Amino acid sequence: MPELPEVETTRRGIAPHCEGKAVARLTIRDSRLRWPVPDDLPELLAGQTLRQADRRAKYLLLRFDHGTVLVHLGMSGSLRVITDGSSPLKHDHIELLFNDGTLLRFNDPRRFGCWLWSTEPDRHILLANLGPEPLSGEFSGAYLHRKAQGRKTPVKSFLMDNRIVVGVGNIYANEALFKTGIHPNRAAGRVSAGRYHQLCEAVKETLSGAILMGGTTLRDFVNSDGKPGYFAQSLQAYGRGGLPCFNCQRPLKEIRMNQRTTVYCSHCQR
Repeated sequence: MPELPEVETTRRGIAPHCEGKAVARLTIRDSRLRWPVPDDLPELLAGQTLRQADRRAKYLLLRFDHGTVLVHLGMSGSLRVITDGSSPLKHDHIELLFNDGTLLRFNDPRRFGCWLWSTEPDRHILLANLGPEPLSGEFSGAYLHRKAQGRKTPVKSFLMDNRIVVGVGNIYANEALFKTGIHPNRAAGRVSAGRYHQLCEAVKETLSGAILMGGTTLRDFVNSDGKPGYFAQSLQAYGRGGLPCFNCQRPLKEIRMNQRTTVYCSHCQR
């Protein structure tokens, strides 16, 4: 599933080609996504100018004067800009045509993404109860420590709770906990304020690095498959179960936690 860095990379890839342009037509080839695409969405967007391609958590927000399209990439979705007139592919379910001929195509083989409309996106049920953005000033070690008080839930689950902070998916939670030497199964309420400060910095560093790597591997979102090698970044924990820890050389442990793969070093992480 695309994580926050991949969604941010997508936003940066499409924004220069779409912002400030008026919509000529929205074509829905298959409305059967995670939630049905609103039938009146083509009428709502016709002639309207896309003011900004924004992001909240893992949602892309296509902002127009009178409302916002909420786009989620789901498990397998991608967006790409088409300027060469190429024919749609099998799983190109939605196509946004701008008045200069530029096309924004949404491809989703598993149809688990979404395109929804909201006049008040901040109050939309999908966004209203989300925690702060992990790269914002609102997200800090002090904030994490305060939210963790009295919680017995594992710190990894706590960190992945979107009500606490958005966008720290499984891969990045593994990496941040490894970098700070915190055992993923440690109770959230038993992590000190100092260690939460370190964890907050590790989350910011890990996500920023992944976004930067996405930017350097992103050749072009124009006429491509929309998949610029998201996971080219070097991972220290995730996907390395059984391999030597980079710090102590002992084999990394791999377990399942809340149905998610969790990799850690039993020697370095306490």
